[in-house]
Parts: sequence; C-alpha cells; structure tokens
Amino acid sequence: MKDFIVIGHKAVTAPFSLNDLPGAAGRMDILCRCVNAALFLSHDLRRDVRVHLVLKGEPAPPKLVRFDGAAVRYLSPDERSAASLIKKALEKNAQDFWTESMPGVSIRKGDFGDLLRELNKKIIYLREDGEDIRGKELGESPDGFLFVLGDHMGLTGDEEKIIEGYEHEIVSAGPLSLHADHCIIILHNEMDRAEKHI
Repeated sequence: MKDFIVIGHKAVTAPFSLNDLPGAAGRMDILCRCVNAALFLSHDLRRDVRVHLVLKGEPAPPKLVRFDGAAVRYLSPDERSAASLIKKALEKNAQDFWTESMPGVSIRKGDFGDLLRELNKKIIYLREDGEDIRGKELGESPDGFLFVLGDHMGLTGDEEKIIEGYEHEIVSAGPLSLHADHCIIILHNEMDRAEKHI
C-alpha cells in the first residue's frame, strides 16, 4: 500500500462552495489536484493507493479525509469531482474514528500526528532541500510507502518535529521547486520504474 499525506493549512473544515476552491475553500484546489495525481492512471485508478488530507482551516480544525483507491467511486479526473467528494465528507458529523461518507471516502476528527500514529510506518518527507529521489530504492517495500507533502505553505516547524519522532527520510523530487501534485506524479513514476525494473 502506498499512502500519501497532504497537509492543507488553510483547507476549510466545513462544507464549501465548489465555485471558489482556491479562495473561500482555502486552497482546496491543491488538495484536489493531489488526490487526482495520486489515484488516476489513464482509464483506470491506482488501487494500491490511499490519500489522506489533513484539513487545518476554519471553522472546526483539524479534520482528516481519506480516499482509498481500492474502493473509491464517483471520482472523475477533475478538481471539482474530488472537491465534491470532500464536501460530502465534511457534511458528515466527524467522529474520533473513520466514517465513510461515500464509497472509498472517509472522514474523522484528528490531526497530522494522529494520522502518523495510525499508519505507523517509515515516512518519506518531500522537501525541496532533501536528497534526490533518484538515489532512493523505491521498489517493493514490505510495509509499503508513506509520503508526506505540504501545500503551498510547506510544513510548519511543529509538523516537522512530529516527523522527527518517526523513522524518516527527507527527499526531493528534483532540482526545481514543484507543485505537490507534480511531485506525486514523479514519485509514482519512480516507483513504477522500480517495480518494472526499468
């Protein structure tokens, strides 16, 4: 299983308008692009991928939304489709446990640290000054992979301290600053190549 965590520092935690994802929804557009980059192939979905969104915006932070590639339905490869499923999840009364809002989409109360404790595996943290991903072995892993990415604001010092409490590596997707969704595509490509021994 490949897990991606994307932290949305401004992403709203109540139902929002689908007509203003970058503004009123707190850069929800970034998270939606990450969901699509992580899950979609041409004419198919990556069934061995889960995407966890950490929503830290107003009015009721923090909340976690999870997309499970093996079970998700009604997801099309556009931002509005992913946003609609996130919005439906936020219409649920979030509890301290996962509640499914639509097939393959679940929500719970919780923050970044709660999610890392739950997943409990080695973290690969994407940061611009990290070690080049090309030097890493991304073939088979008995526990799968856990990638952590920030939104347009990166990660806070406190969030980085939480990562330091776990086995982790800090890696970079390349020599230039890239959008989070582009980094996810590069990571997938590196893993696809390793799995096919290209």
